Amino acid sequence: MTEAENGIMVSVVCETYNHLPYIRSALDGFVMQKTDFPFEVVVHDDASTDGTADIVREYTERYPHLIRAILQKENQYSKGVYTDLDCLYPQAKGKYLAICEGDDYWTDPYKLQKQFDAMEAHPEIDISAHAAFEEQNGVRTGKIAPSDRDRIFSPEEVIRLGGGFVASASLMFRRTLDDDVPEFRRFYHNDYTTQIHGALRGGMLYLSDCMAVYRYMSSGSWTARMRGNREKKIALSKKLIEMLNILDRETEGKYHGTIAETQRSQKFKILCAEGRYAEAMKDPYKSIFRSLSIRERLSILVKRYLPFLATWREKVRNR
Repeated sequence: MTEAENGIMVSVVCETYNHLPYIRSALDGFVMQKTDFPFEVVVHDDASTDGTADIVREYTERYPHLIRAILQKENQYSKGVYTDLDCLYPQAKGKYLAICEGDDYWTDPYKLQKQFDAMEAHPEIDISAHAAFEEQNGVRTGKIAPSDRDRIFSPEEVIRLGGGFVASASLMFRRTLDDDVPEFRRFYHNDYTTQIHGALRGGMLYLSDCMAVYRYMSSGSWTARMRGNREKKIALSKKLIEMLNILDRETEGKYHGTIAETQRSQKFKILCAEGRYAEAMKDPYKSIFRSLSIRERLSILVKRYLPFLATWREKVRNR
């Protein structure tokens, strides 16, 4: 495959599963894009059961020269398949891949053009992101914006900041990034490891324009599944620690200090999830505790010294 097959510069890649309430907003955000280069949209539906696939078919019929669909008959994720790396990305023709899952959407018709131009101006960089709105239950509650200016985040910053400092719907990266996927990204493949992989050569380019919406706690989302699940949170932190061990080995210790610091933060999360608050407030975790917001520190203090109050608050919250 050539670098840009059929002249396509950007492939918009969209994973969707049971996103019936949201998928039209995502697709509308794609088709409204205005660019001076050819782009395509490739949508992968992982055997949705709620009618999402019917809407995807509708849009492929309305925009046959723009949208292509991969409609699974059996759910691939449940079989352990990386649906983006193994099913979606190999179908993309563009020089760049722009990500937007089916429950998020774009708000700026020039998002692709702006990001493409920025990437073309920085051939030493493999990945870029931009600011995004955060939305919950249809209401915009804030922004995901780690900087108020355009800048480049170093590989160390990307490792330390943990993936959630930018929205997945803001990511664009060179398709060549997937020609040789490293072990650490295969071991635990998500936005975080994609960001790290993309940043290793020259950092991550960040644009301060707010051009997308991340739907927080949408039905069936990763955030909704993780909320309040102590066992899943512990398992995630343990897997991240092991992923960072693999990254440390693959990068020959180049980022060892940052990796060790990030692993210590994950161990701190495990201690808190296990209710070992006294240990979490001592060295080597004391500096992590002190770096938390007042609200977060107060929550830990209440759980440590007034556990009955913390239990009551949790029951009220879950009613």
